[in-house]
Amino acid sequence: MTTDVDAALADAWRTHWSRVVALLVAQFASPDLAEDGAADAFEAAARTWPVDGVPSSPGAWLLTAARRRVLDRLRARAVHLRKEPLMVVDAQMRALAAAAVDPGAHVADEQLRLVLACCHPALAPADRVALTLRFVVGLTTADIARLQLVQHTAMSARLTRAKKRLATSGIAFAVPPPDRLDERLDAVATVLYLVFTAGYQPADVPGGLRIDLADEAVRLTRELDRLVGGRPGLRALLALMLLQHSRRDARVDADGRIVLLPDQDRTRWHADEITEGLALVRALPPLAGLAEDHRLQALVAAEHAAARTPRETRWDVVAGLYAALEQRTGSPVVRLARAVAVAEAAGPAAGLALLDGLDDVLAHHHRLPAVRGELLLRAGRAPEAVAAFERALALVPAPAERVHLTERLAAAREAVGRDDA
Repeated sequence: MTTDVDAALADAWRTHWSRVVALLVAQFASPDLAEDGAADAFEAAARTWPVDGVPSSPGAWLLTAARRRVLDRLRARAVHLRKEPLMVVDAQMRALAAAAVDPGAHVADEQLRLVLACCHPALAPADRVALTLRFVVGLTTADIARLQLVQHTAMSARLTRAKKRLATSGIAFAVPPPDRLDERLDAVATVLYLVFTAGYQPADVPGGLRIDLADEAVRLTRELDRLVGGRPGLRALLALMLLQHSRRDARVDADGRIVLLPDQDRTRWHADEITEGLALVRALPPLAGLAEDHRLQALVAAEHAAARTPRETRWDVVAGLYAALEQRTGSPVVRLARAVAVAEAAGPAAGLALLDGLDDVLAHHHRLPAVRGELLLRAGRAPEAVAAFERALALVPAPAERVHLTERLAAAREAVGRDDA
């Protein structure tokens, strides 16, 4: 019974958290109140469902409970301050509810409305991303910090600062009118791709991945594409997502272990999504800004999708695309990906040379020592590979990747043993 309730709670969190927050923000125009109300509702569910049973409609139950908790907080706040009579609070709540009847009439999708509201231009770009990942997706501060390659404490401070700015600056937490949507498209595209990426971060959930997050990111991108009439930047992002998402069923094995791209069963890739993604990206000319970044990434994904076998992958083309992307962005993560592609095209020594200088900027990222360990092992430098894999294991946050790295560490140690024999 407890296991069933725990599973229902976990499923409700994944399925309903962001929708409950979105509806509360629409009704009460306060992100903090919305998040607190949703958290209170889930806490109530954890107490109530084991006794009364899981309701037939968990989402409706949670939304009702969350609304009551927000109203309770508003009443308690008025009583505490003793500055406003309760009837004034009730009048304010009625006014807020009335104003929330249609906060963004031209945007029908509740989730997309919340994303657009979070991406207010008065907020710093990093704050917009953090708020959206927190309110819309319901990611923890630790998960957001990992996605944005910052420390947990720094991300916690960023979220607090952004919420305070919303509360004190008078920024309207609302959907922009149709003629001003373009101002937020780059920020929204960045957020949607991070949501998509979050879905493929190994996580402690059944199956090891949050495919539901990636599904939602693709859906929202399609919605936005329809809303603004097919902007090239959004088409590039949609192509990128479709080509990467097409491999979802082959990314982990039955035991939840990661399956690397060369080892994936390509018959399990979604051919319809590959066809759509290839058509989208091949129809796009070179673009500018973030749109070009997404187009280049989509072209990399297209190279993998179009190869019938791992041996047919045009690694030299992939390396060239990553070089162009690195020149545009200066991203150390892109350099890391480029190093892998160069190693495939020109050998491990060439890939290792590209890792020089990344240790300071990716000091807490396990992928850097993981890639270095793999290339060192291929280069016949097994003792150094052992040290690199041990470093990666000390940093890796997810069990699924830990299993893979443990296996690679064992292979490196075995190679050391053979060399010493």
